[in-house]
Amino acid sequence: MHYLVTGGAGFIGSHLVSALLKEGHKVSIFDDFNDYYDPQIKRNNISSCLDDIQVIEGDIRDAVLVERTFAKNKFDTIVHLAARAGVRPSISDPKLYFTTNIDGTFNLLDACRYHGVNHFVFASSSSVYGVNKKVPFAETDLIERTISPYAATKLSCEQICSNYSNLFDIRSTCLRFFTVYGPRQRPDLAIAKFTKMIKEGRAIDKYGDGSTARDYTYVEDIISGVQAAIQYDKKDFDIFNLGGSATTTLAELIAMIENAVDKKAIINQMPDQPGDVPRTYADITKAKNILGYNPLTPIIEGIQKYVEWANQTNSTLG
Repeated sequence: MHYLVTGGAGFIGSHLVSALLKEGHKVSIFDDFNDYYDPQIKRNNISSCLDDIQVIEGDIRDAVLVERTFAKNKFDTIVHLAARAGVRPSISDPKLYFTTNIDGTFNLLDACRYHGVNHFVFASSSSVYGVNKKVPFAETDLIERTISPYAATKLSCEQICSNYSNLFDIRSTCLRFFTVYGPRQRPDLAIAKFTKMIKEGRAIDKYGDGSTARDYTYVEDIISGVQAAIQYDKKDFDIFNLGGSATTTLAELIAMIENAVDKKAIINQMPDQPGDVPRTYADITKAKNILGYNPLTPIIEGIQKYVEWANQTNSTLG
């Protein structure tokens, strides 16, 4: 099988590329190596497998390049992970998020349409649930209001996937990721940033009273869910939560990192952050029953693994 992994040099993408190569598949990646964070980190992520993959360097907003890439290759499956990520930055520059995430997804699906690629796996986000009063969050929950441009783009892309599945026979599976962490994590994300700053004795920004809670999901567990979704063929369009099915408050997270690095954090108390939801919590019953998804890494163990990796590689770059 020939897989195209968009965003394949990123955190989740590079882990998926390694997993697909281990299974003996042919893998191409499409990544623009943008400067949202140091592009060299992404190049390092794939440095060990460059001889085994095809790298297309470009922007998914470039419809001509996307078309040319599909014309030159016979892809069996697209795993679309590329996106402008992050809730807070999307509030500062919503246009960038709408053009990249929505237009880019459209370009890929349209290329699938014209080049006979009938399998599309899309990385959505738990952020689509917004301020959902019902917990845990289930795929059947009514989504009435997103609260960030990033979340709006992900929900829009799910609908575009549904359209193309229905109209053009492109089997599409949307995966709502819940706060993925682990080795190679983006340096702007809380666990990577807090680990680095606590180790260096610098103050960390703590937004709100520490009661906001997230369902953290270790990257190996996410990859197992993506691999299961790739094999899923029971419905032409479907949506699955991929989470850890447990919540950790911000205060608890900081304490876990303090214990793992054996150093107390210096706290810079901040007000609540616009666009942040108070809690995420995945109901993974559907993914367990249909995909066989079974996350194995509790947050306290995953934090320790991340800190050990960061210590070994000195890769908590900010």
